[in-house]
Amino acid sequence: MKLAIKDLSGNPTGELDVTFDVIENGRGTQAVHDTVVAFMAGRRSGTAATKTMGEVNGSGKKPWRQKGTGRARAGSFASPLWRGGGVVHGPQPRDFSKKVNKKVAKLALRKALSERLKAGDILVVESLSLSAPKTKEFTGILSRLGVDGNTTLIVLGGVNESVERASRNVVGVGLAQAQTINTYELLRYDKLVFTRDAFSQVEARLAE
Repeated sequence: MKLAIKDLSGNPTGELDVTFDVIENGRGTQAVHDTVVAFMAGRRSGTAATKTMGEVNGSGKKPWRQKGTGRARAGSFASPLWRGGGVVHGPQPRDFSKKVNKKVAKLALRKALSERLKAGDILVVESLSLSAPKTKEFTGILSRLGVDGNTTLIVLGGVNESVERASRNVVGVGLAQAQTINTYELLRYDKLVFTRDAFSQVEARLAE
């Protein structure tokens, strides 16, 4: 498979050979599902918490004597039956993360990239540089590339402060680094714009 390489005006300047094996069949679908579920589970805070009877603030004194008052027996102000008392079987802080093997994660990344390639959702530019970190110049590039109006992920080969600052306030545009891009990010956006260097780095990750 070959990909057209464009300049920042949207004009083709050459072609790029896709070196990794594009998945043509249904293989990898379950890996994508497991990886995305694990990613989203890992983003859950898991900080919901309630206090048990032994943790609520208050005196340990018995509210009233056991017998002779005509009222029901009560041994603690922290009783779950009382307002302000402890909670029975309430939520406690927990870790929602799920483990995904490296081979499964790599298969999922390759499957997701293969599907986006076959759908024609990936654009490759020779490089992405701005004369100044200006949002107007950045959105102009997106317009000339034909991806404006879509949610777009820009994948860079390294840190680019000008692009980061210029894209900060553009709705629907995200940035990712080739060395850390994951399956969830590949699937989340309508269009993916890679620099040539970034695409080569992702291919190298898949070849490891």
